[in-house]
Amino acid sequence: MIGRLKGVVIHKQPPWLVVDVHGVGYELEAPMSTFYDLPEVGKDVALFTHYAQKEDSVSLYGFLTDGERRLFRDVQRVSGIGAKIALAVLSGVSVDEFARQLQTSDVTALTRIPGIGKKTAERMVVELRDRAADLIGSGPAFTAQGPADPQSESLVALQQLGYKPAEAERMVKAVAAAGDSVEAIIRKALQQALR
Repeated sequence: MIGRLKGVVIHKQPPWLVVDVHGVGYELEAPMSTFYDLPEVGKDVALFTHYAQKEDSVSLYGFLTDGERRLFRDVQRVSGIGAKIALAVLSGVSVDEFARQLQTSDVTALTRIPGIGKKTAERMVVELRDRAADLIGSGPAFTAQGPADPQSESLVALQQLGYKPAEAERMVKAVAAAGDSVEAIIRKALQQALR
């Protein structure tokens, strides 16, 4: 069951929060990405929820954005990953950044998330890469243009062309000048790489 919960925050202490909905207190577990933007105790909040029932337990998870909830659900589809690691992913990286790491196969960055080793990161890349594009833009920091500036867009484009993240970053830093368009940065970076 998935839904939306509207009520008043009556308690919050990571990773748990309690929301009062018409006199009924709902205890939810939430990632740090949600906690950072939660209103103060006593204030109204609307959360996307994920209800999980197992043989011996029932859990309710809360998220400020639908993108967080979708990422939480998608990550758990990877074999060997459960709710605990899915929450760690959301607590360690934004939805957009995680999606970009998947698209660029940045296993090294994924292993920096607590609980994710190299083999798990590789499985995530293989099993979630196709869904990554759907996640971009669903996090709170997204703008309609995608990455915030031409250098960031150029970095993503070079990585999609097959350059490793560190190599793409060096290329962009070496050629980017104030006022350059994405196209200009990419053109200069590729020309520089051919020399």
